[in-house]
Amino acid sequence: MDAVKIGTTLKQLREKKGKTLQEVQEDTGIDISLLSRYENGERIPSDNNKKRLAAYYKRSVSGIFFAD
Repeated sequence: MDAVKIGTTLKQLREKKGKTLQEVQEDTGIDISLLSRYENGERIPSDNNKKRLAAYYKRSVSGIFFAD
């Protein structure tokens, strides 16, 4: 999956949960600038951050980052 699709998925998950980027940062410990870049399709999360985000959104890593 490319960075833009991942970003769209992450943004949708965040909005569905009713959270702001600031709240996701506070809950996951991932820097807000990275979260923004992920959602904007500018970067793909590191493996560690993929695991953190998957756990936060209660999804599998493959379900978020490797789905078609």
